[in-house]
Amino acid sequence: MNNTNNKVAFMTLGCKVNTYDSEAMMELFESAGYTIVDFSEVADVYVINTCTVTHLGDQKSRKMMRKAKRINPEAIICAVGCYVQVAPAEVEKIAEVDLMIGTKNRGDILSYITAHRNDVSQRDFVSNIMDEKVFEPLMISEVKGKTRAFIKIQEGCNQFCTYCIVPFARGPVRSRNQQQIIDEVNRVVAMGYQEVILSGIHIASYGIDQEDIGKTDLIDLIETLDKIEELKRIRLGSMEPKFITPQRLKRLAALNSFCPHFHLSLQSGSDTVLKRMGRRYTTAEYMEIVNQIREVFPLAAITTDIMVGFPGETVAEFAETLDFARAVGFYQIHVFKYSRRSGTKAAHFPDQIDESLKNSRSHELSELSRELEAAFLKKNDDSVVEVLFEATHDDAGYSGHTKNYLPVILKTEEEISGRIIPVRVSYISRYADKLVGESI
Repeated sequence: MNNTNNKVAFMTLGCKVNTYDSEAMMELFESAGYTIVDFSEVADVYVINTCTVTHLGDQKSRKMMRKAKRINPEAIICAVGCYVQVAPAEVEKIAEVDLMIGTKNRGDILSYITAHRNDVSQRDFVSNIMDEKVFEPLMISEVKGKTRAFIKIQEGCNQFCTYCIVPFARGPVRSRNQQQIIDEVNRVVAMGYQEVILSGIHIASYGIDQEDIGKTDLIDLIETLDKIEELKRIRLGSMEPKFITPQRLKRLAALNSFCPHFHLSLQSGSDTVLKRMGRRYTTAEYMEIVNQIREVFPLAAITTDIMVGFPGETVAEFAETLDFARAVGFYQIHVFKYSRRSGTKAAHFPDQIDESLKNSRSHELSELSRELEAAFLKKNDDSVVEVLFEATHDDAGYSGHTKNYLPVILKTEEEISGRIIPVRVSYISRYADKLVGESI
């Protein structure tokens, strides 16, 4: 079929990995002659890249499927991703959906669309992700961002925490071939990007599945990428805390491009809750890791995820989480409420927490997060830092980020989009979530 003048619209829900996957699929459509349009416009094909981390993700995914069909009843509605993978029978019942693809073989989406057009009864292309052993060659040749590029280095997770549906949605760990990663980073650097963010479902596991072809871990990969000329910054996505060791920190400190921003997933500051969650560390171990980081990177930004309302979470356990968060002194906390996921162990745990209590705890922890954020920004007051400025600016000036990912605004008449510039930063209370830069 000649796809020239055909239009496709994407709706991407959930994490940065989903965003990467969507952009890779967009390239496939563009190569086939499709024009990418906004999701609110009339299109011939709508792709909803779904999320299932929480029940709200499921709900929004369903809403977007139905919305697409309302915009154009004649369009092919293609549901892909995590929600489709873990609940295909549920998605099958959604009349508006024409085509279902899970988290495998998304690179074949155009073939599946053709197959569906030839046989409208064929709509389910969901396969068993748990048996998958190879990284799907879904990649991006043209980055659509501004100043930093996300690079997907692995897929899947082997942790199976009691609350988490992700291993069932994404399958086991599959690491991307190192040369493919190097090639993609070289491409984005050639396009003018100076910063890359290494992302995946569980990036600390990078390389554990590649022993038969010469094992390479995450630090080995970073050291290799650091040798690429013109690549000024390498930033990491969410990390498993116990991956961090003094030896690995020493190796990272030797790299000019490494950004000292560590997103260490905590989930709870209570040891008893951590044990019920199936997390593989204690709060004492986590704090020791934080201390090791700060010995090497004194102003490292340490961010985290914390869940409230896990089954059985008592008043005392939640208080432990608040106290621990204060003791760590996080820069930012991503607060989210426990969501009961069918197929996980925690879904069957007793003492499920009432939604109103989850809401109040979420609010309290979010307030603490804002306090900690301001405190960390103050710690950086009057320091000289390098800022990578974004491609856009507003009346407040240009905005950018330091290596430890603190937002900075700078008022200047000079064109500084996409440049890394040293500035002196100040904490000014009226800018509660950013620093103000001054040219030096």
